[in-house]
Amino acid sequence: MSTYNTTKLDTEQLNERRREALAKIDNAEFGWFHIRACLVAGVGFFTDAYDLFAINLVTPMLGLIYYGGALPSDLDLGIKVSASVGTFIGQIGFGFLADRLGRKKMYGIELMIIIVATLGQALSGNGYTLSLPAALIVWRVIVGIGIGGDYPLSAVITSEFATTNRRGAMMAAVFAMQGFGYLTTGIVAVILLSAFKTSIIANTQNLDYVWRILIGFGCLPALVAVYFRLTIPETPRYVLDIENNLNKAERDVAVVLKENRNHLQSEDDANEIVISNPAIAKGSFSDFCKYFSKWENFKVLFGTSMAWFALDVAFYGIGLNNSFILSTINFSSVKGDNFNTVWNAAVGQIIIVLLGSVPGYWATVFTIERLGRIKIQILGFVMSCILFCALGFGYNQIKNTSVALFVFLFALTQFFQNFGPNSTTFIIPGEVFPTRYRSTGHGIAAGSGKLGAIIAQVGFSQLKDRGGPNAFIPNLLKIFALFMFIGLLVTFLIPETKGKTLEELSNEDDVSGQGYHNNSLSEEEK
Repeated sequence: MSTYNTTKLDTEQLNERRREALAKIDNAEFGWFHIRACLVAGVGFFTDAYDLFAINLVTPMLGLIYYGGALPSDLDLGIKVSASVGTFIGQIGFGFLADRLGRKKMYGIELMIIIVATLGQALSGNGYTLSLPAALIVWRVIVGIGIGGDYPLSAVITSEFATTNRRGAMMAAVFAMQGFGYLTTGIVAVILLSAFKTSIIANTQNLDYVWRILIGFGCLPALVAVYFRLTIPETPRYVLDIENNLNKAERDVAVVLKENRNHLQSEDDANEIVISNPAIAKGSFSDFCKYFSKWENFKVLFGTSMAWFALDVAFYGIGLNNSFILSTINFSSVKGDNFNTVWNAAVGQIIIVLLGSVPGYWATVFTIERLGRIKIQILGFVMSCILFCALGFGYNQIKNTSVALFVFLFALTQFFQNFGPNSTTFIIPGEVFPTRYRSTGHGIAAGSGKLGAIIAQVGFSQLKDRGGPNAFIPNLLKIFALFMFIGLLVTFLIPETKGKTLEELSNEDDVSGQGYHNNSLSEEEK
């Protein structure tokens, strides 16, 4: 394979051809390919949320089966935090690899990891050298790596295929599938508990069937999506900006948009000659440092990372501990009745997700192109801060006045997290970095979020019982309010991305705003 040698005139022509290819993607009619891309990416996030939050219902069952009550706090923490540790590794690792090796090469691998690790969890047992909780912790680290890989890959692939005026809605729709995954954990748990009700009441040990099937069910949606992920085409932007193959990019755009490709057939195509542009900046460690050493670029990376960190402190702090919070208001804990304890925990999760999470996600989908990302993120942080303050400072008064009011306010915090920063912190990092660092940047921002999740889970576990069982939870809610305020402050470092092309958002000194480095060209070529 040879490279086409360009002259000054050729470079100008190549710039124009690149602009035309990008304009076709940005201005395309919304069609079946865009819907398919959202569905393929969305199934992954459905699976991610299912696998992450099913453990919220599984740990109470493990406590009843193997410990005759509650799971020891260190084991509960280890099982819950292990997936977040794996997710952190996956987000950073897959983010980097997707920029180095390609989106297509990495897409699907993360789902295979999730499938294998999910089966491993469901089939785990006690052994002479490895206990069941230890085995679950190992498998959940592995499943977390797969889940982590899904974040930068799905975000960037959706972003790079999307049209400019629907990019936010498409990315929000992909992420909104988390809400359905979260909801499905409760629904599947209720179905399984109903099916095994008689045997569970007769012998609590029969909950062992329930948690294994509940976990194992997470394999099914991932199996459906694997084939489609492995066969999705490489994004034209990656081909243009990293592979630097203009001919291939033009052909891929034509295939995606179902254009007549006759005008693209040439002698160069027949000979598979790569037409590359010498003005394209190459990704490297030194270039990465140079790009992010500029404050206007670094502040975006810092802002997106810190906002995600602040959000996940609260989001995972309460999301993986719903059962504890509901038990403190006597909603999920029924003394002496093991079946109804786990039943109420599942029903409580369904109620909270239906009231808060699912409506919040889809409110973002339907409003993001009108309101913009930053307004939604600010609104979400402000309202979450107010609600956490109300729940924290008025904890005892509210729960003693009305359990229904407490559950409503608790669900409302999840609504404004999802109609707010939980969606926008995922969307914005997939838009604001240049192609050669888009996946890496998203992975760094997402990994920062998981650091927040890890800190929240460790902190929640260590602090919740200070002063008595679950006595410190009101103070934890106040701490979550503080992090919502921090998230609000750093949001002002992030640019609004609504209505702008990915090239306009890359924030580079380039030729015609199209992602070319002026310093990539000699003075004579300029």
